[in-house]
Amino acid sequence: MESLGTFLKSRRDRVTPAEIDLRTYGSSRRVPGLRREELAQLAGVSAGYYTRLEQGQAETASEQVLDALARVLRLDQVETVHLHNLARQSVKPGPCEPPHEEAHPRVLTLLESLGEATPAVVLGRRGDVLAWNRTGQALVAEHLPYEAPQDPERRPSIPRLFFLDPHTRDMYRNWAELARVHVAYLRLTAGRYPTDARLAALIGELAMRSDDFARMWATGDVADCTVGAMHLRHPTVGAVDVDYQVWLQPDSPDHRVEIYTPNDSTSADALHVLNQQSGRACEPGTTARAGQR
Repeated sequence: MESLGTFLKSRRDRVTPAEIDLRTYGSSRRVPGLRREELAQLAGVSAGYYTRLEQGQAETASEQVLDALARVLRLDQVETVHLHNLARQSVKPGPCEPPHEEAHPRVLTLLESLGEATPAVVLGRRGDVLAWNRTGQALVAEHLPYEAPQDPERRPSIPRLFFLDPHTRDMYRNWAELARVHVAYLRLTAGRYPTDARLAALIGELAMRSDDFARMWATGDVADCTVGAMHLRHPTVGAVDVDYQVWLQPDSPDHRVEIYTPNDSTSADALHVLNQQSGRACEPGTTARAGQR
């Protein structure tokens, strides 16, 4: 998992003196971005304190100091939240095994109310599929069993599919763009839940088995995942362009309902075909629920 110092250094390296109108008087520089002393001065803290903070030797930092660092480093809102999350890690216990995630009954009721015309997937905090309707399964993972979310130990993992499953990678025409979003969101989640042993294991597995993931993780990018476009070459219906939007759940804020809508008539026809095919497989409105037997 990432430390506060690692994140600070990665953000410090990307800010050049010219971007913040800092005069360097022509001196040679051995760092790609700001020096520690420069960042400390601009944020109004001592160079010694900032050095200890970046090296993990300071116990904590106040919200005012963190906000000052975020301002100088030009962090956006999500990056600033991540910075604060990392600063709180020093008071957290070590990694622990979290309980299995289950979709809230109200989320499952929402999923059923959507029927099969609108593809939808319920995702847990680590990107595990907790539930999906048949059209959602047919759209994003047609090659996997519809019943796969029922077993908590073998649920489909969207990050694993993206980086370790050739079928999934080949299906996305904008794979690189979406892969970066997945990595940046995993970093945000890791900052929120630094003691989640399953999350740490997932990140470690992907870093070891996927050079692409390791390279993207090393950039230090952090971002939320709310809306975007997916451009697919679907094995059954061909080219499909859909927009995804994420619905957060007040009863279970770790969980997300992703809804997929077509952005052109051809894609709408393709989703209609998937809907018809899923209807032949099962009665409309039935979802694969965790624990359902």
